[in-house]
Amino acid sequence: MSRLSLPDLRARAAAFAADHAGDRDEERDKQTFWNDFFRIFDIDRRRVGIYEANVRKLSGDTGFIDLLWPGTLIVEQKSLRGDLFKAQVQALDYINGLKPDEMPRYRIVCDFRSFILTDFETHEDTPFLLRDLPKHIHRFQFILGRQTVRFKDQDPVNIRAAELVGKLHDALERSGYTGHRLEVFLTRIVFCLFADDTGIFEPRDILWDWLDRLSPEATGPALAQLFDTLNTPEDARQSTLSPDLAAFPYINGHLFAEYFPPPSFDDGMRTALLNACRFDWTPISPAIFGALFQSVMDKAERRAKGAHYTTEKNILKLIGPLFMDGLRAELDAIAARKTGRARALEDFHDRLASLTFFDPACGCGNFLVIAYRELRLLEIQVLRLRFDSAAPHLDAQVLSRVDVNQFYGIELEEFPARIAETALWMMDHLMNARLSEEFGKVFLRIPLRAAPTIRHGDALEIDWATVLPPGQCSYVFGNPPFIGAKFQSSEQRAQVRRIADLGKSGGTLDFVCAWFLKAGDYAGRSGFTPTLPPPRIAFVATNSITQGEQVAQLWPLLFDRHGLEISFAHRTFAWGSDARGKAHVHVVIIGLDRRAEVPEVRRLFSYETVSADPVESQHKALSPYLFDAGGLANPHTVVKETPQPLNGLKRIVIGSKPIDGGHYIFSEQDMRAFLAVEPAAEPLFRPFIGSREFLHGEQRYILYVGEAAPNDLRPLRKVRDTIERVRAYRLGQIPAKGKGEDSKREPGLSMTALAETPRAFHVTVVPSESFLVLPETGSASREYLPVGFLRPPTIPSNLVKVGVGATLADFALVSSRMHAAWMLFIGGRMKSDPRYSIGLVYNTFPLPPAIANLSKLDPLAQGILDARVAHPGATLATLYDPDLMPPNLRAAHAVLDRAVDRLYRPSGFKSDRERVEHLFALYEAQVAPLLARPKRRR
Repeated sequence: MSRLSLPDLRARAAAFAADHAGDRDEERDKQTFWNDFFRIFDIDRRRVGIYEANVRKLSGDTGFIDLLWPGTLIVEQKSLRGDLFKAQVQALDYINGLKPDEMPRYRIVCDFRSFILTDFETHEDTPFLLRDLPKHIHRFQFILGRQTVRFKDQDPVNIRAAELVGKLHDALERSGYTGHRLEVFLTRIVFCLFADDTGIFEPRDILWDWLDRLSPEATGPALAQLFDTLNTPEDARQSTLSPDLAAFPYINGHLFAEYFPPPSFDDGMRTALLNACRFDWTPISPAIFGALFQSVMDKAERRAKGAHYTTEKNILKLIGPLFMDGLRAELDAIAARKTGRARALEDFHDRLASLTFFDPACGCGNFLVIAYRELRLLEIQVLRLRFDSAAPHLDAQVLSRVDVNQFYGIELEEFPARIAETALWMMDHLMNARLSEEFGKVFLRIPLRAAPTIRHGDALEIDWATVLPPGQCSYVFGNPPFIGAKFQSSEQRAQVRRIADLGKSGGTLDFVCAWFLKAGDYAGRSGFTPTLPPPRIAFVATNSITQGEQVAQLWPLLFDRHGLEISFAHRTFAWGSDARGKAHVHVVIIGLDRRAEVPEVRRLFSYETVSADPVESQHKALSPYLFDAGGLANPHTVVKETPQPLNGLKRIVIGSKPIDGGHYIFSEQDMRAFLAVEPAAEPLFRPFIGSREFLHGEQRYILYVGEAAPNDLRPLRKVRDTIERVRAYRLGQIPAKGKGEDSKREPGLSMTALAETPRAFHVTVVPSESFLVLPETGSASREYLPVGFLRPPTIPSNLVKVGVGATLADFALVSSRMHAAWMLFIGGRMKSDPRYSIGLVYNTFPLPPAIANLSKLDPLAQGILDARVAHPGATLATLYDPDLMPPNLRAAHAVLDRAVDRLYRPSGFKSDRERVEHLFALYEAQVAPLLARPKRRR
């Protein structure tokens, strides 16, 4: 019997489907169709099947079976668009008239375009189209005498498969099999699971059958022998090797080269291995490998390394505008040419084979793998255009020029670096199978010869030019670690400061910024020429690099030091992960080019919500805040934090910051209990309002002793005990009582000095008149900033901003949509929630030219306050919930917004982006005199 491999069968099935795409008539085409179908398997139909076999039906009439293979298969053929349900019933009628030894296990009904294969033993129906025959050809291996012994779960590979491999990892790790050997062992297992289902191992399920016969005790040593066999060429193996192992092919001397003692399996480990093997890995998604790795990392380790693996959909958002969109457009233009097409296609194919791709934070290689797949698919399009008519006569081995050795990466951890290599080889095999189907020729690259270059090491310490010289690099891209400045280790913070070279302070840059800066330096060293342009750059990053204080630290370096420009960008969206414990982060994608190479049209992708689909717009220039900068005198302008208002507004400050470990702060219940013991202390308690209390109507109180006379405090023993606890906390002798703004210590703050004055707050703001309150943290879902007034004796906490003596006009400006737009684009965020900054948002907010008319806003501001009063008991959080906002309050804000907009521009604005673009031009004019002012001489 023929031992055709699965790739052979798929290639032949593709050729069969192409040859018979025009068949449609049962009487004319049936016999040729099925004779050729059996030739896919090197079977002469006349040896196994009979046309028009007569049979007596239950009705007593004689029927004629279109094709019968006694004991194996019955075929009922219809003309194109025939009734296949009727054909199924007709075949069952015929079967009832057969002898017991003629009863078939399988039934096929077909109308030349559609098939339904039925396995009567498992009761499984498999419908598919003629064009999809290569994908389902493995289901016909019974024709070769390869019966499936057990039913295998045919669910597509998905995150559940990764979870199963993760469970195997956990079981091995619990047994004490850890470290490097566990990582290499698991990588090999993943490759073998894939190879068992995709034609690398032949026949299909050879691994499954072999493993299922092993006892738990024999599994580990047998796998070690299997790995050695896969590492040994067939002609170099021992003649005494068991036939079961000899059936496995030679893979190469890299993936299986290293020897180490195998693990000892128990029943649980063996079950975990077999469960992973049960899945059908044929339709594997390359993103599964990142998910697999993340599934075996604990949450703390993911945060420390900034590991956030992602979906294919999001990877395509980066590689599309970086290179795939341009390559596809170029190929479309070539295909439309009437002259010189053949030469242009050949040159384009050569260029595809010359491109190089570098991910300096490659993780498990997801970005490289998806890029490789898309490049190979594009190459298949090129081959179709070049060799369409001659394809059946071509040798597939010489068709493909794109290979995995065009891909480079750096990865800190060894296990994901190995996974990246393996994943690229797996994708190479899938694309070779796809090429085989396209051209009807078997195209394999086993044993593996070409290899990707994945360097195991720290990308911030390695000179990238030693991995891939910049003059030979086409694209630098990827998903560097997401670690905020506050979460970096001391070593990571030192790396960022060294690379950014911002002086002693080092700035507050996220970890990802170091990759942008190193990429800028790398591209600048490329020594490029017109025929070898510098590498294009694109990274995924936390959205914090396009808002808040980081913008003024990072982007002048990229623009001025490295000569880069933004060529495309995705504004904030939710970064999806396919992994267990999936990451929840909000990101941007930034594409950069050297200034001489930046495209004339810049592409910007915007999202109505963080989970919506992007909408593309095109611009002449993009600001680092990711809005249109074409109308600015300098598109590189950034907003810098300033300690004093540039706009002439009244100064606002943060509220009181006790630094007391929570010992001065009380809930209402705790305050009542305190006063039950010491009622004379009641005048010392005041309402203490932070963002949460202000927005949600909650109550906290603070014991304020800063203005109390010593003689008044002497008899209050419990108050004096509290003061002593604050002193002890500041000296580090006792822990904080609670969490929040009261227990945080600032870097460089002298707690010993504070302990000398335990009655005093670190920051004291105790207003004696009405004051404006702006919450520090907001919600991305709110359309307006909930601002309000409070009065003494309330003390504001440092989680609100305070404007003592503010007017209704001040309230109107900061309550307006104009101000909210400035905050949303310029201020920092936590995920997508805005954080209000005095120095960055309030002090820089440009006022309208018609500043003398601000008093006209007073009645409109009062209208908003009156609208709130009309809903007693409703908190600000409820009133400003977009779904619950009362119509009268919404209408009052709309009236105010129109009035404020017209102070800036008579025609008003259609969107927040229009508002902030206009404000930015005003900001440019506002700071221009300051920038032009000459330095003072000493």
